[in-house]
Amino acid sequence: MEAKFQLEIISPEKIIFSDTIKMAKIPSYEGDMSILNNHISIITFLRPGIIKIEKNDGNFEEFFVQDGTIEFFGENLVILSSSAINIKDLSKEFLNNLQKETEEMLTKENINDQDRYILNHKIDVIKEIRV
Repeated sequence: MEAKFQLEIISPEKIIFSDTIKMAKIPSYEGDMSILNNHISIITFLRPGIIKIEKNDGNFEEFFVQDGTIEFFGENLVILSSSAINIKDLSKEFLNNLQKETEEMLTKENINDQDRYILNHKIDVIKEIRV
């Protein structure tokens, strides 16, 4: 029997995804990390990127996130993010507007290095998404 665990992706308005899965690849500030069953307990922050989920049937689902937190404890992975969107639900117009807004934020004079890193990374992720 394959090892599985529970995943929930939750926004303030609703539960975006809830199911048992085989694996989740998470974009964290420590780097991309894969979470499998029996992973050590962890709490960390999400950076802009793609959450890739391997479902029990072998298919994958992907979600774009701009920020959030994750907690893995007791074979339950909870992702809290107000910006999680299924890749299938993204439009070219949404991505173009998001890229334009992000590029405008980079031109501000009072931006610090951490914000510059996050915004540049966000632009790189947006450019990689194919819709």
